[in-house]
This record gives sequence, structure tokens and C-alpha cells, in this order.
Amino acid sequence: MHFTEYDTRVAAYAVVVDDGRILLSWFRGNHRNEPGWTLPGGGVDYGEQMPSAVAREVKEETGYDVEVGAPLTTDVHVVPFEPGRRPYQSTRIVFEARIVGGELGTLEVDGTTAFAGWVGVDDPVIGADTTSPIVRMGLEALKLAQSTQ
Repeated sequence: MHFTEYDTRVAAYAVVVDDGRILLSWFRGNHRNEPGWTLPGGGVDYGEQMPSAVAREVKEETGYDVEVGAPLTTDVHVVPFEPGRRPYQSTRIVFEARIVGGELGTLEVDGTTAFAGWVGVDDPVIGADTTSPIVRMGLEALKLAQSTQ
């Protein structure tokens, strides 16, 4: 399929791990996906640089200010074809980040995030069906990056 025949959304996400816990956002769900835990992040605005998008999204969804580190991994999420809609894919870049300020509390109004919270990296919820695969992908990429340092 030629790129003019489908829509692409570029998105940037953060893996924030502190004291054995990962910072996650609770996604409200939509017509394609059920509610569940995901990494804080989302769409990159027109003309916005990736690190700025990550910092903005983390602030909106979690209340925290972050210093954005290196990109950890990328992923292309293809949304199954839906009659009456253009085919769609999301190109996602996951960054390492660390908290430098703020406090826990979702600032987003009428957005896709209901709340944010800390979840143990070994908590069974990480492997649950209600947790987005991008969470596990981000944790694995972080472990790999840390093992090569």
C-alpha cells in the first residue's frame, strides 16, 4: 500500500522507572481499544520535536516534569482495517526519562488518560491483557539498554 493511501500518527512515549516501579497512565479506552495501563505519551504535534513531545505528554498525563533521555526502541502499530475509515498506523518511539519535578496528578482535561500511577515492574498487572504491550516492550528495551552500559 502506498503511503498516500493510509494515515500515520507519530507518537512518543516515556519509560520512567524509579525504585523498582514504573510510571504508567490509565488509558480510558476508545472505539478500538479497551481501557488499561500504558506508558505516558502520545501524538507528536505538527513541528514538535520528539523530546519536547515526550516531556509535554508526561506532564499532561502524570503531572511530572521529566528529563528525556535516549530513544530505547521503536514500533509500528498497525490498526486493523475498519470499513468507512482510512487504514491507519502509529509509528511509536519510546524514550527513557527521569523525573525532575512536579507531582503525581493528571493534568489532561477530557483526554484519553483517566489517571496515572506507579506500578511495580514485577507486578502481575504488567503482563495482564489490560496492560498495553508497549509497557512490556519499553521495560525490555530499558533492561537491554542498561545491560549494555
